[in-house]
Amino acid sequence: MTLRVLVVEDDREIRTLMQSSLSVEGFEVQTAVTLSEAMALLRHSPPDVIVLDLGLPDGDGLQLVKEVRRLQSVPIVVVSARHQEAQKIELLDAGADDYLTKPFSVGELLARIRVALRHRGTALAAAVTVHELDDLRIDLAAHTVQRAGAPVHLTPTEFKLLARLVRSAGRVVTHRQLLADVWGPEFTEHTHYLRLYMGQLRTKIERDPAEPRHLLTETGVGYRLASD
Repeated sequence: MTLRVLVVEDDREIRTLMQSSLSVEGFEVQTAVTLSEAMALLRHSPPDVIVLDLGLPDGDGLQLVKEVRRLQSVPIVVVSARHQEAQKIELLDAGADDYLTKPFSVGELLARIRVALRHRGTALAAAVTVHELDDLRIDLAAHTVQRAGAPVHLTPTEFKLLARLVRSAGRVVTHRQLLADVWGPEFTEHTHYLRLYMGQLRTKIERDPAEPRHLLTETGVGYRLASD
């Protein structure tokens, strides 16, 4: 099945480059220059993934992220020249799956799109309960973790935190999202909880907790479970 990508970008040169590069990779590519064009395409021809620039002629791409998340679960990869961490966090909290800073390579964009597609919220993905990463085996249904075949004993909170990262493997999960999902919405400012529990998790599942390979820090933003 050919996957459909909606590219929302007002810069003609970048839009043309993304369209040609994605087409060569076998994607069906639709393009939009404005928010209104993008919304019309979303209603009439829903894509499998959206690549979204933020600075558009008729508004900010953040509006589209919020509107899409209100209606559907299609993955969204944001591309932008904006480097501020606060804006990146706001977009991820609003529901964007990934954030790529311009300038970027076509290879990196394709990799981010593939990760977003692998983790879209389909019934098939939701049914997968066993996840393997190198020598780690995480069974979400059985609430068990093994490393190199040996059981790893986690507390309920440690497992809940790991499970949240597993369900978004390869993607950044912001501090606020993790705190709200694991401890509750009233704990979104308690970042010291995350530092403590991430340290404990790394001690238990990383071969070298000081140089983690699986539980990665996205400085100032959140954490990510490496997907490969």
